[in-house]
Amino acid sequence: MMISAKGRYALIVMVDLAQHKADGYVPLKDIAARQGISLKYLESIMGVLSKAGYVDALHGKGGGYRLNRTTDEYTVGGVIKLTESSLAPVPCLEDGAEKCEREAECPTCPVWQRLYTIIDDYLESVTLSDLMRN
Repeated sequence: MMISAKGRYALIVMVDLAQHKADGYVPLKDIAARQGISLKYLESIMGVLSKAGYVDALHGKGGGYRLNRTTDEYTVGGVIKLTESSLAPVPCLEDGAEKCEREAECPTCPVWQRLYTIIDDYLESVTLSDLMRN
């Protein structure tokens, strides 16, 4: 498992919005400038976050994006899962994967299942509030 640039940037955008929550709607160009991320790339990320209900969008003058929940209600895992196809460490554990014929006798399967659980539990335990405190 490797977190893509899209996943990392989505998390950075969410932290940026959290840091500027008092500003109301934050223009995407401001986030792009602060974070050094392409505006076009951020537009695709914001589409995912907006469609999932993680942010509110306001178009036109004075528009931008804002968080629509408290920072304690957003987890790193939730944000990453929106942008990544899978957090599974091996293909046989990915959502929708066909059941492995060798699962019952595979000596490594328990390792990968436990690793997946540990990764998911950890990412779900870290909130935007936690990231802002660091």
